[in-house]
Amino acid sequence: MSNFTTSVTEFLLMGFSDIRELQILYSLLFFLIYSAGLMGNLLIVIITTMDRRLHTPMYFFLRNLSIVDACFISITIPPASINFLVNNREISITGCATQIFLMIVMAYAEFTLLTVMARDRYVAICHPLHYPMIMNPRVCMQMTLTCMFTGLLYAGFHTGLTFQLSFCQSNVINQFFCDIPSLLKISCSETFSNTLSLLVSAVVVGAGCFTFITASYIRIFSTVLKFPVKEDQRKAFSTCVPHILVVSLFLISGNYAYLQPPSDSGSFKDIILSIFYSIIPPFLNPIIYSLRNKQIKEAVRVVMRRKVLLRNKP
Repeated sequence: MSNFTTSVTEFLLMGFSDIRELQILYSLLFFLIYSAGLMGNLLIVIITTMDRRLHTPMYFFLRNLSIVDACFISITIPPASINFLVNNREISITGCATQIFLMIVMAYAEFTLLTVMARDRYVAICHPLHYPMIMNPRVCMQMTLTCMFTGLLYAGFHTGLTFQLSFCQSNVINQFFCDIPSLLKISCSETFSNTLSLLVSAVVVGAGCFTFITASYIRIFSTVLKFPVKEDQRKAFSTCVPHILVVSLFLISGNYAYLQPPSDSGSFKDIILSIFYSIIPPFLNPIIYSLRNKQIKEAVRVVMRRKVLLRNKP
């Protein structure tokens, strides 16, 4: 057993199928999802940067969320798509640690940015007169940097704690990318402290952010319902519903995947859940936030019109 422990230099990722035709199909499907998600998020970044009318705190956070989403899906989907295509399941320990670290950083940054965006909506709706002063550019930048810096600390702690373990029972990860719950299941070391620290930190961060978001929206809805004009109520609700949908999907799937006991999880179920929290939110965010937002759609038309005019200009 000790000899096997020292000989492990790589892990084997689980695929969706051993049939070659299906592997190619999954590779193409992942590539299409990645291309659509990446283009959608980059489009939001470009539009909110070029159009000065969108240089507001709301679109500042949306732009940063899109950058995080673009990085999020770039960590898992391209490697998985290439692995399906070339039928290669191997990943080095260094590559696995890097993937876990980056995944946690982006997941943490996404959820904390969604929490900050809830505060932004609360201040905009409940304290509109003080909004420019409270959510000034310096405060917005400080909030964003805090999300990223604490995410690096959070990811570094859990990644380091995970790779102090020994892996001697198996090197097969029941997932199409590296994640901590899958590694805990194949470790031959005592994982109680890892599981406990993961549970406590996830509950503290998840419950803390969820409580803050819930409290913000309770105040938002109580304020909106007092608006005398129904059209104002509809506009206020329309800016909140997409955010609530994204938060719910990300929180439920992510917490269920990470907080369930390792022995109670099945490999295929784990893969499906991982798709919901690692691929679906970054893929759907541009659709949810853009198609329902008249300002972004108008900004897209303006940018496209400028490009057409510049192209036709002699």
